[in-house]
Amino acid sequence: MSLRNILYFAVALVAVSLPICPGAAGESLNINQATLAEAGAKTPEVSTESLRDILSNKSAIVIDTRSTAEFEAGHIPGAINLGVAGSDQLEAVQQLVKGDKAKGIVLYCNGPFCQASRRLGDRLADGRFTNVRRYQLGMPVWRALGGPTVVELGGVKRIADGDWLAVFVDARPAELFAKGSLPQAVSAPADDVTSGRVKKIDLPEDDFNRRIVLFGRDGAEARKLADYMAKRPWHNVMYFPGSYEELAAKLLKK
Repeated sequence: MSLRNILYFAVALVAVSLPICPGAAGESLNINQATLAEAGAKTPEVSTESLRDILSNKSAIVIDTRSTAEFEAGHIPGAINLGVAGSDQLEAVQQLVKGDKAKGIVLYCNGPFCQASRRLGDRLADGRFTNVRRYQLGMPVWRALGGPTVVELGGVKRIADGDWLAVFVDARPAELFAKGSLPQAVSAPADDVTSGRVKKIDLPEDDFNRRIVLFGRDGAEARKLADYMAKRPWHNVMYFPGSYEELAAKLLKK
């Protein structure tokens, strides 16, 4: 069973353990509406569906409570990393919201068994922040449910240096790829793939857990391909939000 299927199963167990909340048509919760439903927390949780809405309408600041290295290796698009740990995080959040303790905040970390977001949530609640919620399902479930993931330059460099099985995918037009790309990169022009003109990307089909790093002329082009890949079986997909030139300068320098 792949990691994605394991996580789907895990979230399904979470979902069925929650109280049934019928909608107007008697519908119960689905996997995207599930939360961990932790007892005794000082801050409420949001579901994957709710977090997607929050990111879309920018109704809250989304904070990744993990270390900077973890953030660089893969984070939710639009999230902010505080860059500090422990008690320093409280002051960092206060500066981020410019003293507005009613500002909407959503915290997340590495999922159900990581308590980083809950600890910060408790500190913020004790500090009289009044609109703090947590996506306690975190990065593992976000990925499993097809959520796009951003990898920063430092994370890409670590992958290039240490993971020889990782696949780099160039989302730029074929004519730009032909003029030069990263070593052993695979060409998958975002416009051609998403329009159906290119039917198949040359990706490994013996291991859907491989790291796949998408890059393009800019972050928007890479994100376009990432959204397409969210509906494919490869689950460990991430995209670089900068330009190809920036990436090549870091990875190709002698």
